[in-house]
Amino acid sequence: MTEKKTAKSKKSNGKTKGKAKGKLPDTPFLDKLEGGPWPSFVTNLKRLAQSDGKQYAPMMKDLLGQLEHSYETRTGYWKGGTVGVRGYGGGVIPRFSEVAEKFPESSEFHTLRIMPPAGMHYSTDFMRQICDVWEEHGSGLIAFHGQSGDIMFQGATTENVQKAFDALNEIGLDMGGAGPALRTSMSCVGAARCEQSCYDEQKAHRLVINTLVDAIHRPALPYKFKFKFSGCANDCVNATQRSDFAVLGTWKDDIQVDQEEIKNYVKERGRKEINDQVINMCPTRALSLNDDDALEIDNRSCVKCMHCINVLTKALSPGKERGVTILVGGKRSLKIGDLMGTVIIPFMKMETDEDYEKLVDLGDRIIDFYGDNALEHERIGEMIVRIGLVNFLEEVGLEADPNMVNHPRTSSYVRLDGWDEEVEKWKAKQKGGAEKTPVAAAE
Repeated sequence: MTEKKTAKSKKSNGKTKGKAKGKLPDTPFLDKLEGGPWPSFVTNLKRLAQSDGKQYAPMMKDLLGQLEHSYETRTGYWKGGTVGVRGYGGGVIPRFSEVAEKFPESSEFHTLRIMPPAGMHYSTDFMRQICDVWEEHGSGLIAFHGQSGDIMFQGATTENVQKAFDALNEIGLDMGGAGPALRTSMSCVGAARCEQSCYDEQKAHRLVINTLVDAIHRPALPYKFKFKFSGCANDCVNATQRSDFAVLGTWKDDIQVDQEEIKNYVKERGRKEINDQVINMCPTRALSLNDDDALEIDNRSCVKCMHCINVLTKALSPGKERGVTILVGGKRSLKIGDLMGTVIIPFMKMETDEDYEKLVDLGDRIIDFYGDNALEHERIGEMIVRIGLVNFLEEVGLEADPNMVNHPRTSSYVRLDGWDEEVEKWKAKQKGGAEKTPVAAAE
C-alpha cells in the first residue's frame, strides 16, 4: 500500500511541476487576506509554493488549493488519524485531507510539536540547522511558540515524520506534548536578561520538565496539563491565564525605591503625568507623591501588579526577599468557561537546590492527584471547582493559608466568625513549624 501511495505521489509530482512551474493556483479568496495592513500567512505560503526545485513546492501549491477550496465551500477538510514516532505516544498532530483526490500533494500534512529550549534561547546557527532539517523533510513552514509553547513543524508526509524527528533529535531537540498528557512547558527569558526576574525560571523549567518528561511522551492523563514559569507578575508567558500550574516570581518585602530617580522622573515628565500615569493607576491606592516629590508606598496594600515598576523602571524595582507564587487551574473555555489560576502557595523561596526540589515534588504530587481523580476531558481547574479547593489542598499535602485571601473583609466568599482567633492559631503554628512548610507565614 505504501508503494502504491509513493507511485501516485511521484506521478502527481510530475503533473504539478509541469503545470505550475511558475504559476500558482487561482486563489481569489486567499488573495483578499493579503490586502490588509498586516503581514499575511498567505504571502509566505505562496513564497514556499514558488520555491521551484524544492521538494516541498508541490505540497504547498496543493495546500493553497485546498485552503482556497475550504474558503469557497466554508468547510474544513482535515481529519485526524494515528501517526507517531518510535517510542513516543504523542507529539505528532496527524492531518489527512478529505479531498486528497483534488489535492494529492497535500493529502498528508502532519505537524511535529518540538520542545523549545527553556527561556526560548536560540543561536543563529541553531536556527539554520532546524530550517535545513525542515526544508529536507517537511514543507518549510515553521511556527514558533504559540500558547502550546512548542516549535510547530507543520507539513510532513507520514513517511517523513520519523526522518524529520530523527534529524531534529540529532540536534538535541525532543518531542513536545499532545493529547491527554503533560504538555510542553514555557518560561520567559527572565533571569537571563530581565531586571524584574525574581527567580531562576530556566532552572525551574528544566528541573520540573526533565523529572516529569515521561508524562509528555506517553499520554496517560484525563486531559492536558501545562506548567508555565514567569519571572514576575508581568507574566510574559501568560501562566496565570493559560497554565494548570503557574509559577510567578514575586517578592515579600518592600519595593525598592530610588527617591532621586523618582524626583528626576517628576522633573522630566511633570507632576500631572506622574499622578495620572502612576499614582492614580495603582489598583489599591498604595502610592502617593509627597510635597518634596518623594514617592510614598503603602507596601501592605501593594498587590505587586508591576505597573509602577514598569513605568518608573529606573526608580523602582522588586524587593530583595524574592521567590514565587504558585497558582493552579488556569485555562481557556471548556466545560465551565475561562478560569484564572487560584493561589495555592502565596510565597515560596527559590534560592537553594532544596527549594527547587520542593517545587518539583509539589508538581509531581499535583499531577498524580489530577491523574487519579479528574474526569475524562476535565482540566484541573474544573476538577477543583467540582471537588472544592479545601479538599484539593488537603489531598496534595498543603494547608489553606490566610494570605490566599486578599482583603478578606471585602470578600463575600469569606466567613469572618472566629477570624481573629484562627489568625492567632495560624501565627503560632507558623512560628513553631515554619521550616516544615513551603507556605509563607502570615503577617
